[in-house]
Amino acid sequence: VQLQAYGGGLVQAGGSLRLSCAASGITLDNFAIAWFRQGPGDVREGVSCVSRSGSSTYSADSVKGRFTISRDNAKNTVYLQMNSLKPEDTDEYFCAADPFHACDQMNEFDYWGQGTLVTVSS
Repeated sequence: VQLQAYGGGLVQAGGSLRLSCAASGITLDNFAIAWFRQGPGDVREGVSCVSRSGSSTYSADSVKGRFTISRDNAKNTVYLQMNSLKPEDTDEYFCAADPFHACDQMNEFDYWGQGTLVTVSS
């Protein structure tokens, strides 16, 4: 099982990026998927999550109204659309998946992927 996040980069404050989480070895439509971020020396933060069915989502207060999680089961990919980016959104972003745990248990997810770096300049 592999999860790979990509789509990060350098963007000015107020700009947008779309991150993708691509999976191999699993079919994501059977999994809850979450995005996390963490910087050097920082605590990991759960940013957003989508349930297995896709019927419910979660967003942290710090990104609510700016970030949107979505899934494309046909492409076996989950996206994180990030708008109105702020310098404090600068972090490494990575995705995680689990077939059993719900979004309120996302820190217990079984599968974790490599991250992609997002840098927001002021």
